[in-house]
Amino acid sequence: MFNKLVAAVLPFHRRLLSTSSPAALTRARRLLGSMEPASVRCVAGEPKLTISFRVDGSQKHMQREQDEPLGKVLSRIACTLAKGKTKAKKAKRNAGQQPAAAAAGDTPEPAVVKLYVDGDEVSETVLNADAWRDGAVLQLGDVRYSIRRNEPTFTTASMPASLLAGFPVCPKLEVEFGDLDRCELTWYKEKGPNASAKAAGEANAQDIAWVEVGCSRVYVPCIQDIGCRLKLRCTPKDGGGRHGRPTELLSAGAVEAGPGACTFDERHAYTAKEATWPALRVVSYNILADVYAQTELSKMVLYPYCAPYALQLDYRQNLIKKELAGYHADVVCLQEVDKGVFLDSLTPALDAFGLDGVFKLKEKQHEGLATFYRRTRFKLLSRHDITLSEALTSDPLHAELLERISAYDTLRDKIVKRSTALQVSMLEDLHQAGRKVCVANTHLYWHPQGGNVRLVQMAVALRHLSHVIGEVAPGAPLVFCGDFNSSPSSGVFQLLTEAKLPRQHADWSSSGPQEEDSPSCLFAVDLTSPFPALLSACGPLAYTNYVGGFQGCLDYIFIQPQSMRVEQVIPMPAHHLVTTYTALPSVAHPSDHIALVCDLRWDP
Repeated sequence: MFNKLVAAVLPFHRRLLSTSSPAALTRARRLLGSMEPASVRCVAGEPKLTISFRVDGSQKHMQREQDEPLGKVLSRIACTLAKGKTKAKKAKRNAGQQPAAAAAGDTPEPAVVKLYVDGDEVSETVLNADAWRDGAVLQLGDVRYSIRRNEPTFTTASMPASLLAGFPVCPKLEVEFGDLDRCELTWYKEKGPNASAKAAGEANAQDIAWVEVGCSRVYVPCIQDIGCRLKLRCTPKDGGGRHGRPTELLSAGAVEAGPGACTFDERHAYTAKEATWPALRVVSYNILADVYAQTELSKMVLYPYCAPYALQLDYRQNLIKKELAGYHADVVCLQEVDKGVFLDSLTPALDAFGLDGVFKLKEKQHEGLATFYRRTRFKLLSRHDITLSEALTSDPLHAELLERISAYDTLRDKIVKRSTALQVSMLEDLHQAGRKVCVANTHLYWHPQGGNVRLVQMAVALRHLSHVIGEVAPGAPLVFCGDFNSSPSSGVFQLLTEAKLPRQHADWSSSGPQEEDSPSCLFAVDLTSPFPALLSACGPLAYTNYVGGFQGCLDYIFIQPQSMRVEQVIPMPAHHLVTTYTALPSVAHPSDHIALVCDLRWDP
């Protein structure tokens, strides 16, 4: 009888909802009552769909084949409900709430399980992919569920572990079937520093009074927020007016005081606004990988002057995100980027500030290269990343160089063992179709006596870049960023800025003390660059790397002066700021390197 009543009422309900009369809508809601939501995820090309609903206080998730008849799913749901009732009755009997004699023969009747679309019962022969439509109604006994097919849903939602006053808080959010820019985000802080939690003796979010403080992707805590936790309510939405169920995120800890003045604060005064087209702002920065910062060598030998908490990843990420956001760059090339940092920290943070990014992991290591670009300015056309040692040994472009090196086993083995990568991104200017730029990013071999290795690596990199530009975008200018681990007197610098290097250069004989008599010391060739002389855009610098035992210039942004000119170089931090805490990194600076920032004029 109930089943027939529902079938009869649903068409009437649909007719009522199609009218504009508020009274009719009210009568319809009273007649049917509010329905529970049920989610169905069904994506074309995937073999299964997922049905999720809440029954008897627990959430059920069912995965079924998309090409399976509806009847099998409904039967499975009915069996699940019957088993649930049987377990509930056994639990009551064991608890003494039900006479054993009465319970022994009490077998639950199968629940009525039907699916309706537009008031009509869906045939059990219809395939799942077609049956579970948005707006359908699932009846489970006397409970009705409104089907939400592919509703906007947060697949990832998390808050950073460390919160500092004055530093941007960028949650990691990923939405399916929705648009992150349209999602509704509301920030709250505790009303008073942990007042309710302290009074209750526990941090129960439901017992805390919350005050709304923001409604954007990023929230920057103020001094008044110190000691308070943050909460973020996220409602996923799409561009068509649909919205999913909200999610609430609660910070693990309270907002803490920041470090005060940072080395990059004064630099931000020069980059308060984005560069005006056709100029573009470029950043190159070795951000110090966590896999290196947390070693005993780093803590005890390399950076003994740095407070231990300032070497922690969560702390340093606060500084890195604030520093990068304040540069308002169009292109950001980063080195020593942990894979987890790229995915969980940098990508969500820089996405909130309008940048998309790509990552190149070094083989056999947990860190690599990242290139970000402003998505309102550039479109990524193609990627041409390589591992330099693999390219040397497998790409015919480098056959002649490989043949020469192969006569020197020690040098060849040393080069082949390196996992040094070259990240190459071809970007197109969205302001002018067909206007392309090749952005290269690298981090060359680090050893102070590895100049000969770096020369070979650079020779491979330049040949690869020339080939890519010639094949993909002839005439496109090159912007070559990175930590080259090379001083201005090095062979790498001379090869780039003079387009040639004689075999007499001292770097050809740069080997470790244990290899002084090695045949590799004898290897030397005249090198020429396939590019005309490049320009170091940021000019001569006293240092870009400043640690207790070394200060020197290792990082560069090279450009082709025939295609681009330098409009502005953002001044490096004052020396007294760099040395306030002896050296880098420090509580006021997140890396042992300093970011290079410049504005380049790229005329149409």
